[in-house]
Amino acid sequence: MTDARGVPAAAVTTSPTGRGPAVLMVLGSCVSLQVGAAGAAQLFPSMGSAGVTLLRLLVAAVLLLVVTRPHAHRWTRQQWTAVVVFGLSLAGMNGFFYAAIARIPLGTAVTIEFLGPLVLAAVLSRRVRDLGWVLLAAAGVLLLGLAAEGGAGPGLDRVGVLCALLAGAFWAGYVLASARVGAVVPGQGGLAVALGVGALALVPLGAAGAVTAVDRPTLLLIGVATALLASVVPYTLELSALRRLPPSVFGVLLSLEPAIAATAGWVLLGQPLGAGEAVAVGVVVAASIGSTLCAQRPADDRRSRSAAGREPAPEEEPALPS
Repeated sequence: MTDARGVPAAAVTTSPTGRGPAVLMVLGSCVSLQVGAAGAAQLFPSMGSAGVTLLRLLVAAVLLLVVTRPHAHRWTRQQWTAVVVFGLSLAGMNGFFYAAIARIPLGTAVTIEFLGPLVLAAVLSRRVRDLGWVLLAAAGVLLLGLAAEGGAGPGLDRVGVLCALLAGAFWAGYVLASARVGAVVPGQGGLAVALGVGALALVPLGAAGAVTAVDRPTLLLIGVATALLASVVPYTLELSALRRLPPSVFGVLLSLEPAIAATAGWVLLGQPLGAGEAVAVGVVVAASIGSTLCAQRPADDRRSRSAAGREPAPEEEPALPS
């Protein structure tokens, strides 16, 4: 999947009109992202998770580089350092996420991954109640594991769970790195180059798998579609939605992503959740929504989905998924 995740909220002006369509845009963005992840999972047997991640980042990088045409040759050492760190965080977040969904259900992986940005939000806010939301989310993840172990299936693959946790840790690093890039690199050029850096970082692990798509048009087509569904479509929809929705509403809608991922896994990949797993996902969603609604920092009301995890805000640091 995309194992990848923003939009420049600071660069847009919220309008009170058109909120109904804007809600559909955000939900469409989440659905597109998870459909892209499900499509990526279809490529794992042929290309491996690292190969699919490399192909997705490479396609997304090429598309954005063509559109943004960044003047990277004018960047300072400070700007390049920020972009390289950001690119490495993208590679880790996406690479470990795809490795996770190759081993555990999509909805489970997204639910576990959500711990990363939630923990970061609590650490940065230093408020007891934010810690409470993290503990609630952790309880949901624990319940998820217990439900899986107690079910009729073999239980959760421990390597898959570890990969999802690492993806969450890199997601938290992504939030911080994207904020830094947004502060020192204008526009979306930093994101475009960072995607290229992330792709280069994955070459040693994913080149062999990605090369298999060169002479197999079907694989290449699915890979390009995955990049579009996981990056271009969500980015466009979210940018439009942020012009119409307050960031608090935007954040609540994004908090539904674990549930949307679970639904996509069930419909597209045949990964149904049992009652216990469904309750666990609901607990994590509730924790994320609660954290979002309780956020009171002024900056939280000006930030975007970057915080929730997907692409960096160009002018201002991204919002944490509160």
